[in-house]
Amino acid sequence: MTEKLSDTGRATMLAPLLENGWEMNAAEDTLCKTFEFADFTEAFGWMTRAALWAEKWNHHPDWRNVYKTVEVKLTTHDVGGLSALDAKLARKLDSL
Repeated sequence: MTEKLSDTGRATMLAPLLENGWEMNAAEDTLCKTFEFADFTEAFGWMTRAALWAEKWNHHPDWRNVYKTVEVKLTTHDVGGLSALDAKLARKLDSL
């Protein structure tokens, strides 16, 4: 079962993500990042690749696409905040 990140888990798993442009929203206990691409096709292609990983891991982002930008918000609804799944998906999104 997935669990909410402990303070230690947050320190170790989230620090590298925050250094890579992710932001914490403490009030919602979410990780957020805006990705910008050359155009709509590139943004949508990235979203398609991301969706395949999200489906494989059964962990789906909250996201919004406007032309060449994709705003991503990660949280684990089942635990009411951030879990290791959010850090894992954030790392994958950064690598796509």
